[in-house]
Amino acid sequence: MSEVQSGRRQQAQQDLGLDNKREQQQINRSIQKEEERQRKKMLRQIEIEGSTSYQMIQGISKWMDKYFIDPLLGLVPGVGDVLSSICVLPFIYVAAFKVRSLPLTLAVIFNVLCDAAIGLIPFWIGNIADIFNRAYLKNMRLIVGFVEDDKETIARVNKNAFWMGVLIVIFCLIIYWLVGLAIAAAEWIGSLFN
Repeated sequence: MSEVQSGRRQQAQQDLGLDNKREQQQINRSIQKEEERQRKKMLRQIEIEGSTSYQMIQGISKWMDKYFIDPLLGLVPGVGDVLSSICVLPFIYVAAFKVRSLPLTLAVIFNVLCDAAIGLIPFWIGNIADIFNRAYLKNMRLIVGFVEDDKETIARVNKNAFWMGVLIVIFCLIIYWLVGLAIAAAEWIGSLFN
């Protein structure tokens, strides 16, 4: 091929945007942006995993669900439910302020309310059912999924965010009804002894 044809060909490629140098520069910039994004994501993950609150929720989930402290606390009327509720606060904090995800926060709150509703079922049924409902481990898995950028977990939680909000309202009403039922049962039992 002559130099004239080669020069025309290069000019035509440049005019059409097929210049290899430009393409390569764009590819290199894209690669650098992606590497920077991955580096920032990794630094954020390291920061979250190194935080006291994250390490706290790891310990809480292990003790409350793997060693069954949550169902045991449920055996202590009133006090156990309050202690279980306090132990949930770090999970909500990490989801809302460390991970900064509203759908994740809603999912964590939903799991907590579901656990509370199960624990409020009277006559030891709730305490037995609470052994099988491991809300702390569920919440830990969700948070780990978000921190480690698990696309499947994130997509599932984001997809269900609206329904989590609706179910949170429903569970609040159920818990209100169960507390009323527990108070009525306690009054009835108290009246038997009077």
